[in-house]
Order: sequence, then C-alpha cells, then structure tokens
Amino acid sequence: MGDLPLHERHLIPPGKRFRLRDVDPADTGDYKDKKGAKKQLEADRAELIRLQELLYAEGKHALLIVIQAMDTGGKDGLIRHVMRGVNPQGCIVSSFKVPTPEELAHDYLWRIHKVVPPRRMIGIFNRSHYEDVLVVRVHNLVPKEVWQQRYEQINQFEKHLTENGVTILKFFLHISKEEQKRRLQARLDDPTKHWKFSVGDLKERARWDEYMAAYEDAVNLTGTPWAPWYVVPADHKWYRNLVAARVLVETLHSFNMQYPPSAEDLSKVVIPD
Repeated sequence: MGDLPLHERHLIPPGKRFRLRDVDPADTGDYKDKKGAKKQLEADRAELIRLQELLYAEGKHALLIVIQAMDTGGKDGLIRHVMRGVNPQGCIVSSFKVPTPEELAHDYLWRIHKVVPPRRMIGIFNRSHYEDVLVVRVHNLVPKEVWQQRYEQINQFEKHLTENGVTILKFFLHISKEEQKRRLQARLDDPTKHWKFSVGDLKERARWDEYMAAYEDAVNLTGTPWAPWYVVPADHKWYRNLVAARVLVETLHSFNMQYPPSAEDLSKVVIPD
C-alpha cells in the first residue's frame, strides 16, 4: 500500500478479505505532519472548486459521497474543511437521523433514494443507508434474517445508481477508541461544545467491538467494483481531509469533463453600450 498514490492507498479492493485491525487509525502515509500536507490540501481544494463548476456546467455526471464513522469520527469536519469554497448551488448535504414515522412506513431505502443527487450535482450523505446494517444490527432493531438480506439489496441499489449516471464514493472514517475518548472529553471540557455532547454517545461507545464487527462486514459485503469503500485513518484530522480531497479530485478528473458550447451562435453578438 505504501507504493500506491494517495487516492488509492486506502481503497479496499472488492473481493479481497478486509480486516479492520490491519488499518492503523493513526496512519499518515508519507506525510509526517499537518504542515507538510498543507500545500497539497490547499491545491486540491482549489482544484475541487474548479472541477465542481465544470461538473455543474457539463451536466452529465452526478457524484455521491457517502460518509460513515463512529461518533466524533469527523463526518462534519470533513465536509466543512474539504468542501470549503465549493459553490453551495451545486452541492447537497443530507443527514440521516432516526427514521421518522413516514420513513418507517416505507422500505429503508426510500428516504435514501429520494435525495440521491441529480446530474451536475455533488451529494454528500452524512450517515446513510448503511445505518441499516450498522446501528440496526448492533441494536437488534430487526431480526438477523432481515438485515442480512440488506447487503445484497444495497449492492443492487448502488449498481442501479451507477448505471444511471451516479458515481459513488464511500468513506469509512476510522478512528481509534482512544482518540474517540479524547474527542468526547474535549467536548465535555469545553462549554461551547456541550451541544455536541450526548450521554447516548457513551452507550454507543460501550458497543465499540460490535460496531467494529458490523463495519468490517459492511466493507467486505458491500465493497463492489461499482461502489468500493475507502477506509480512511482518521485519528489525524488533517490526514483524513487530505485523503478525501485527493480521492474527490482524482475521481472528478476521471470524468474527462468539458465545458459545453453555447446553444446559440455567439460569433456576432455585440454587447451594447
């Protein structure tokens, strides 16, 4: 993995058995510190802004970014730092909380499908349909025979999206249990961050091993050629942001986009005084 470019370093090859314990949450690749990565991140942010405008103008592609993590894993931070400066008209962020009564009256993918980004847009899922094989599994909200079927259902759902012009990037932001404790303590110690702290987070933390097993199965069973997973070491926020930005930029480059020509003949247009 060390010889791979950054945008491929943390890509999990579909079909190859993945073990979460083989990923060091504190890994920073070839970068020693935040200062050393700053120039690359700034360049990628600038390029992302340019490419997002091109994506919007061309109108042929949609990009869906799925972000999953444990509490304090950095979902909000990644969105805030990596997407800084992107035109909000071309970007939609959707967060998925506990399902509403209306959502529970439909199949579990209903609330997901209706907010998939249309062509020319970037859509970001802060949590996603994967909650239905993560928290639902850990808390036994449905029988095992029900959630077990969902892996293949998700695969087919994502294949349908990719066959209809949506490129999917899936990031699991992997932090250590020790780093989560530090971040929770920081929220507890700072009155301006108390609104971020929930006692319920501690209940979820107590199920850490169950969640790690659920995430490992999700990566193994839903990592496909059309929608693979990136497992991003996230103990260092700057490295998390750097990896995500690199993947986004390289993915948008792969679209080979062009600005569309005008639908009208502009060669004789004169702007009046």
